[in-house]
Amino acid sequence: MEIRYFDNNATSAVAPEVLEAMLPYLSDFYGNPSSMYAFAARAADGIDQARSRVAALLGANPEEIIFTSCGSESDNTAIFSALQAQPDKRHLITTRVEHSAILNTAQYWERQGCRVTYLNVDDRGRLDQEQYLQALGDDTALVSIMFANNEVGNIYPIQRMAEAARERGVLFHTDAVQAVGKTPIDLSHMPVDMLSLSGHKIHAPKGIGVLYVRRGVRFRPFLRGGHQERGRRAGTENVPYIVGLGKAAQLATEHLQEERIAVARLRDRLEQGIMAGVPDCIVNGDTENRLPNTSNISFKNVEGEAILLMLDRLGICASSGSACTSGSLEPSHVLRAMGVPFNYAHGSVRLSLSRYTTEEDVDYVTEHLPDVIKTLRAISPYKD
Repeated sequence: MEIRYFDNNATSAVAPEVLEAMLPYLSDFYGNPSSMYAFAARAADGIDQARSRVAALLGANPEEIIFTSCGSESDNTAIFSALQAQPDKRHLITTRVEHSAILNTAQYWERQGCRVTYLNVDDRGRLDQEQYLQALGDDTALVSIMFANNEVGNIYPIQRMAEAARERGVLFHTDAVQAVGKTPIDLSHMPVDMLSLSGHKIHAPKGIGVLYVRRGVRFRPFLRGGHQERGRRAGTENVPYIVGLGKAAQLATEHLQEERIAVARLRDRLEQGIMAGVPDCIVNGDTENRLPNTSNISFKNVEGEAILLMLDRLGICASSGSACTSGSLEPSHVLRAMGVPFNYAHGSVRLSLSRYTTEEDVDYVTEHLPDVIKTLRAISPYKD
């Protein structure tokens, strides 16, 4: 059975060019980049090139790029560093719709005595800007707000919110794991102090990420040990994966326009086909300001898990929200924060595309999904 993959916000396929770039560093150039001899220099050169490519994608300087193991490590490091570097500040600001890497970390620091403000959202998932401005204070160590939501795709006004934080002398971090490579980010014109990204969302392998730290920002390392990453992240560098991320960043830069236009066109085709074929369903989120690849749709009076199981039998890969919380039977915390009615929220499916998604993939979903929903509604215990 051919696989129709619509879960790119969970992870994406490794690009062939990325795999090709990695292979020499898994075989021929296996030296430790910290060693002094010429053979190891090939590995060090690969890291340097990757750092420059990631910096170019973000509009940053190469020395502002720290390689990590994943987006979650980058998120944890940003919060840890902000609190450790400013011990007199014990207030964090984040949102109710963040990824669990931020929410669970914020809750941990709350148990350590920090005060945390969780910004509310409206029924379209838009952040409460008045609440945000009122929350900023002299004791605020860090604002951490995702660039784009991983479940509904909303793009948040990071430029404006970061400017407000800077005016108050507050550090600003954004989890940009879902945004990088899908929407333009130019940190040379954006007052963001720290930014997280993850390689496997942009067609690099799992197990490699980045934390951007603006030059001049006080920083405390989360992992201590050797001198790697200029003393900011200890541990022997994962050279093949760093090289792969660098190649993926280069490809993301080249394909950004395609992601914004062609992928968005396919997403709209997908949504229009589903809405035409299935009654009583709604598109969640801010449809006027969202990622080009993400669609989150709620189907009335059905279970999302049942939808996913039936789609899986048809070779369609989708999700009910974040892959990090997919084992829960509770409706998504994002949809709950938005106030989506329970009989809709329980039947939510996220379909996320990539530049490898085809029209045939989209048409296959719009052909089969209506029958899936019809079948499930016929046996559903939920009735109006």
